[in-house]
Amino acid sequence: MKRNKVEICGVNTSQLPVLTNVEMRKLFTELQSGQHYAREKLVNGNLRLVLSVIQRFNNRGEYVDDLFQVGCIGLMKAIDNFDLGQNVKFSTYAVPMIIGEIRRYLRDNNPIRVSRSLRDIAYKALQIRDSLTNRNLREPTIMEISQAMEVAKEEVIFALDAIQDPVSLFEPIYHDGGEPIYVMDQIKDDTNLDSSWVESIAIKEAMRRLSEREKRILAMRFFEGKTQMEVADEIGISQAQVSRLEKAAIGHMQKYIK
Repeated sequence: MKRNKVEICGVNTSQLPVLTNVEMRKLFTELQSGQHYAREKLVNGNLRLVLSVIQRFNNRGEYVDDLFQVGCIGLMKAIDNFDLGQNVKFSTYAVPMIIGEIRRYLRDNNPIRVSRSLRDIAYKALQIRDSLTNRNLREPTIMEISQAMEVAKEEVIFALDAIQDPVSLFEPIYHDGGEPIYVMDQIKDDTNLDSSWVESIAIKEAMRRLSEREKRILAMRFFEGKTQMEVADEIGISQAQVSRLEKAAIGHMQKYIK
């Protein structure tokens, strides 16, 4: 049974070779010893990696062939700069470089006009990001980029945001043959966590078990932000009594929240 044939840039993707880790290391050793035929084998053996990356950008309205060619440039850069001495898989090293090359292409072809000075800051930030990624084998933080540029962090963020294309919340970012994972699945919403919701219910239930005076003291202290002295003056008791009642009420609530 033949696999589905898909032609990209004249390449039959169903016939692309797959290299084992042993074959990869052998070819990199040969390439770094001056045997340049190994470069072509490494490129052909990793074209599936480019295909997997360009799927992230398939809803941008760009031609797949164009994205594939740009991704191949990123792949070749990764091959030329990969260091066998580093304890990292080639795919881990190559994917950010392929993505970076595609993002540069999309940015340069973005119809939205951004000021030259802002673009210059953004391009320099991206160059430094790539440099730091290659050096440290991890994505640098915005603070690290701003320090290397000697530019305020806020300015770097603003410049990078200005050149980014809008991304749909329903853009797939990963697919393993089952249900795809979308951008919205990776966004954290701290306002609607189940744990916060359950905790809120527990607190309300515990509050119901307090006396009216205890409820009033806790409301004034923690919802209205009043001091114990202000609460004491308003209720007409001493500060020491407010302190004791407050501690007793909190202790009573904790029995029901735990």
